[in-house]
Amino acid sequence: MKSNGNGQKPLWRITDRERRFILFIGDMLMAGIALVIALYFWAMEDQWMDFTWQFLQDRPPDWYFSLPIFWLIFIIELYDPKRAGRRNDTMRGVATSTIIATVLYLGIFFISEPKSLPRRGVAAFIAAAAGLTLLWRLIYIRIFTTPAFLRRVVIIGAGRAGSTLAEEINHIDPPPYQLVGFIDDDPLKQNTTVSALPVLGGSTDLTRIIADEHITDLIFSISGDMRPSMYAAILEAEEKGVDVITMPVVYEAIMGRVPISLLPDDWVLRSFVDRAHAPDSYELVKRLIDLIGSFLGMVLLTVIYPIIALIIIMDDGFPVLFRQVRVGRNGKEFKLLKFRSMKKDAEKDGKAIFAVENDDRVTGVGNFLRRSHLDEIPQFINVIRGDVTLVGPRAERPEMIAQLQKDIPFYRARLFVKPGVTGWAQVNYGYASNVEENAIKLEHDLYYIMHRNLFMDILIIFRTIGDMFGFRGL
Repeated sequence: MKSNGNGQKPLWRITDRERRFILFIGDMLMAGIALVIALYFWAMEDQWMDFTWQFLQDRPPDWYFSLPIFWLIFIIELYDPKRAGRRNDTMRGVATSTIIATVLYLGIFFISEPKSLPRRGVAAFIAAAAGLTLLWRLIYIRIFTTPAFLRRVVIIGAGRAGSTLAEEINHIDPPPYQLVGFIDDDPLKQNTTVSALPVLGGSTDLTRIIADEHITDLIFSISGDMRPSMYAAILEAEEKGVDVITMPVVYEAIMGRVPISLLPDDWVLRSFVDRAHAPDSYELVKRLIDLIGSFLGMVLLTVIYPIIALIIIMDDGFPVLFRQVRVGRNGKEFKLLKFRSMKKDAEKDGKAIFAVENDDRVTGVGNFLRRSHLDEIPQFINVIRGDVTLVGPRAERPEMIAQLQKDIPFYRARLFVKPGVTGWAQVNYGYASNVEENAIKLEHDLYYIMHRNLFMDILIIFRTIGDMFGFRGL
C-alpha cells in the first residue's frame, strides 16, 4: 500500500533542539537590532541626529545594554516548538511579553528617584523588540513549518500504542512530523488503514520503504514480541543513519506528558523512580528561589490584602481566607491558604466535589480572583513554611486522592515531590472535573517530575504570569 505522503525528501532533518537554536539566534538578532533602533531614536529625541559615540558613553546607563537579555527571558514561553509554530500563540505570546515588560518597568520607574531612569529609551526598545520579534517569528512559521523541514516518520507497530500516538500527532497543528504510515508484520493489518495512515508493509519491506519514502525516523511502538526479521531490519536502518526512537520518548517530547494508559504496570519501578530524582544542587537552588519568590509574594500580599479582603467581605461576607487540608510530599497533610473564591456553603454535605469551569459555586469576586490567580497569593505563606514550592503538581485534597488513585494508574506517584503554587499541569491544561481529565493532568505532573530543572521552572513561572495578565487562571 502506498503512503499518503508525497515522498519529498526533507531539506533538513530539523530537530526540536535545532528549532530552539534557530529561534534563539533570530530572537537575539532582533533584540540587538531593536537596541540599536531604540538608541538611535533616543539620541534623536535628545539632540537631532546626535547618534554619536559620546552619546553612547554618556547617556544610556550600563544596565540599558542588557535589555536584549531581559527581552529573551520575557519571551521564554515561545521556545516551545508547538507554540512557536502557531501564529495565534506567537502573537499572544509577544503581546503578553510586551505588557509584562511595560508594566514591570513602569513599576520600577515610578518607585525610583525622579529622572534617575530613562523613559524614552526603554519604551523605544520594548516597541522595537516586540515588532521585530513578531516579524521574525512569522517568517519562521512561514518557512520552518513547511513539509520540507519536517522529519518523515514511519511508526513500527500498528497496535494500540502506535495508533494512539498517530492520532495524537494528527491533532497537533502544526504537525511535529510528517507521518508516512505504519510497518507491521501482522498480515491482518497489512494493506489496511490505521488512524488514517496506511500500513505500508512488514519487516521485509522496511529497507525499501525507507528508501522510497525518504524516511528520516522510525518510531518503535511494539509492546509485545516481535519477529527477529523486524529487529534486524530496524538495526540495519539505524546503521544507515535513520533515527530510531521509542514511542514513550516521542509521546513525552511532543505532548509534554506521559502516556500512562500505554505503560506497563511496573513502569514506576522500572523507569519513573530513577528519572524522578533531581540533583541536590537543583533542590537547593529551587528552595532559594522559593524563599526569594515568597518574600516578593509577601510584599504583594501585604499591599493587596486590605483591598481584596474588603471586596470579599462586601461581596459574600467573612471569612476572607480559605483553609483546606491538602496532601503534600510523601502523603503528608497540611492546611493550604487561599483567598476565598467560593460561597460559604459550597459543599453543604461536606463531600469533596471537583471544581469545574464556570462553577456556579464561585462568587462574583471569586471569579476574578481565580482567573487572575490572585486567590493563590496567600499560598506564599505555605511556601515559606515548606508545605509547598513555587512550581510543582497541584496540592489535592485527601478525599480526591483516595478516589482518583483507585481509577487512575500511578496517581500517587505525583506525591514524590512537593506540590506547587503553579505547575506544568496548571499552565498546560484547564479544569479537571472527572477521572479522564484528571488522568491527563497526572500525565503532565509525571512529565514534570521526570524532566524538572531550573529552566523548566522559570518557564512555568513566566507562563503563569502571562496567564495572570491574560485572565486565564483556573
